[in-house]
Amino acid sequence: MQFFDFMFVPAILFITIVMPIWLILHYRAQGRAGGALNENDHQALDDLLRNLDKLSERIETLEAILDDSNPRWREDAVKE
Repeated sequence: MQFFDFMFVPAILFITIVMPIWLILHYRAQGRAGGALNENDHQALDDLLRNLDKLSERIETLEAILDDSNPRWREDAVKE
């Protein structure tokens, strides 16, 4: 019984002080390590950004064509 009495206080201190700090630091390090992008992710992101630029240009072109053919198309689209 003396061993359990002797280990009771250090166990409580470990659980209340050391363990939460340890867990916080562990998961913070895991988050930082997992948040980095690798080369494939960078390539995919660059491809997506290029596609986004192309689509934005296409939308601007289509809106310009619609503005030339029907200047009130925006008002008509809101009414529907």
